[in-house]
Amino acid sequence: MVSHFPSRPALLALCCSLTLVAHAAEPIQLDATDINADAVKATTDALPEAFAGGQVARGGHMGVLGNQDNMDVPFSMTSYTSKVIEDQQAEDIGDVLANDPSVRESFGFGNQSKVFVIRGLPLSGDDISFNGLYGILPRQIMSTDGVERVEVFKGPNAFLNGVSPTGSGLGGNVNLRSKRAEDLPTRRYTQDISSDGRVGEHLDIGQRFGQDNRFGARLNLSQREGETAVDDQDQRTKLFVAGLDYRGDALRLSTDFGYQKQRINHLRNSVRPGSATRVPTAPDADHNYGQNWSYSESEDTFGMVRGEWDLNESWTAYLAGGARHTREHGTYGTPVLVGNSGAANITPSDIVHGEDNTSFSTGLNGRLQTGPLSHQIAVGATTMWTEAQNAYVFYGARGTNIYDTSPIAKPTAPTSWGGDMGDPGVTGKTRNRSIAISDTVGLFDDRLLLTYGVRRQQLRVENYFYDGTWPVSATRPFRDGSRNGEAYDKGVTTPVYGIVFKASDSVSLYANRIEGLAQGPTAPATADNAGTMFPPGRTKQLEAGIKLDKQTYGANLAVFRIEKPSDGYTQGTTYIRDGEQVNKGIELSVFGEPAEGLRLMAGGTRMASEQKKTLNGANDGNHAIGVPTFQLNASVDWDVPGVPGLALNARMLRTGGQFVDAANNLSLPTWNRFDAGARYKLKVSDKDLTLRVNVENLTDKNYWASANGGYMTQGDPRLVKFSGTIDF
Repeated sequence: MVSHFPSRPALLALCCSLTLVAHAAEPIQLDATDINADAVKATTDALPEAFAGGQVARGGHMGVLGNQDNMDVPFSMTSYTSKVIEDQQAEDIGDVLANDPSVRESFGFGNQSKVFVIRGLPLSGDDISFNGLYGILPRQIMSTDGVERVEVFKGPNAFLNGVSPTGSGLGGNVNLRSKRAEDLPTRRYTQDISSDGRVGEHLDIGQRFGQDNRFGARLNLSQREGETAVDDQDQRTKLFVAGLDYRGDALRLSTDFGYQKQRINHLRNSVRPGSATRVPTAPDADHNYGQNWSYSESEDTFGMVRGEWDLNESWTAYLAGGARHTREHGTYGTPVLVGNSGAANITPSDIVHGEDNTSFSTGLNGRLQTGPLSHQIAVGATTMWTEAQNAYVFYGARGTNIYDTSPIAKPTAPTSWGGDMGDPGVTGKTRNRSIAISDTVGLFDDRLLLTYGVRRQQLRVENYFYDGTWPVSATRPFRDGSRNGEAYDKGVTTPVYGIVFKASDSVSLYANRIEGLAQGPTAPATADNAGTMFPPGRTKQLEAGIKLDKQTYGANLAVFRIEKPSDGYTQGTTYIRDGEQVNKGIELSVFGEPAEGLRLMAGGTRMASEQKKTLNGANDGNHAIGVPTFQLNASVDWDVPGVPGLALNARMLRTGGQFVDAANNLSLPTWNRFDAGARYKLKVSDKDLTLRVNVENLTDKNYWASANGGYMTQGDPRLVKFSGTIDF
């Protein structure tokens, strides 16, 4: 069945009207303090400039602090530009994050959603922000066709961004920046095709107009459909993103509206180790050990509006709001190994998920001078509402084999179910609210910057029984959709401390202490303290490092220690909140264009992890699940001398061993992946034409890529991608 883009004239008209009614406001003069007229507009929508080579930017959006230059803040961030996306033919966010030595990719539990492991801790797609707002983006897979930049913040970030929707991202966060109309018109069409016959089209149109080009519009339309590199698997993606903006003297407005639909047929899910006593050799890279009746389909409609008002030369107020409607359904079957021969059981399931999110953010950023001290003040508040609808059907287990996989008829007799698959009921409501304030004090002409701040956060979660849960028994009676226990309603305060010393114009030393936050667990029904709600868990980080900005290239070196609380366990008959995971590491990244025509992105992370206070001390001192011992990346992009327009590129990814189980009996071996590509720019009828070819997993390596969560995710097989882009 072929689906088409929906018509959204009413919503687009609303976006247009919000932009067109914008007008410049008279600045308000504040007379309480001596104001520095050279203040930086931290909240402005303008993007920080890129390093030479155009692949990595000098800064990015850092939550309540707004846009910041990396050299001025006591945190680590890498911001990848649209040039990387285009040159590498990166189709989704995971393709971009493959360039980062602190990040590795895995699948969600039992589905195809992308999960990113940053500094050894997972970040789910639900917790990726869009222009600084949580809860707006599609939650499983996000296309890059409407994305200008992918910003990766390293470390916990509850103060900067507030608690994330699902509580992941404790090792780092990702923020996507949308495309905006540029001063010169954009008229760009891209046609692509992969070695397995998947064909795609992408149209990118942008224009500024009106007096002084104050109004802008950017439209991106794309679709891809056909076979993937995994045997018998096909994927279909459709995307529509429209961005409108107004740039006034004191007032700036922007709107974004998007629609994305993704479907993947014949899923190859991750694999659970089950009763295996050793990790099996990875199957052939292109072998599909899923079943042809499995699929995953997601449909997301999302949008946001942001406004910024310069109250005077030093103070800016902002307000942003957005919403998302999600509908997902699929049939899944995760192989669970039985022994060491590759034999496995799958338990088929039909899952329906719906979600409606609303998110708002507001604040004030400014700068003032008190004697010899400068102050960069940030005040912000956020709130987000989420309502989730779910239903499921589970079937009996069936046998299979990950090496020699035969078709299995999908079972038709359910063993359990919950909710109405055609109209799922509400199973969860969440409201997160927070308010933050910080001050960055500058001394010695801002060569020494001291940052301190605090955010007060309130988490309220309500869970509801599935309507019509089956089977029914004396201990599991029929459910009617009523609330499951008391509402989880907890508040907590998260501080931040940081210091930056600018040893020279090109060298900054920094250190920070910052926290992450996630909802605490609730004691299960089997415990004698069933229903007890524990306070939110704090993840704490200490980090120190040095940053280098030599104009043509830059580098970051950091050492960090992250302490993350475990969910807890039942000891005897009582559920106890105890246990801790500690990740320690050293991280290096280098980027830029150190020599003309030679662009580099390279680096590495060395990590050690440890479990503490486990049940009866059984796993104390063991490595944590899914934390690689090291990660190395090296990417080179080179303009071939003597052949104008021709560039060659290559990339190496190397990932150290990681444990699959808490007892450290099962581990994945070290793996390598090599990519290569070329592009050629030329003129055709006075139009710019760019031809590209990229090969991922050049050697068609068979490997287990991740053990995140105790699930083994296999690396993708060799894929060759061709594309042609014309600017007309």
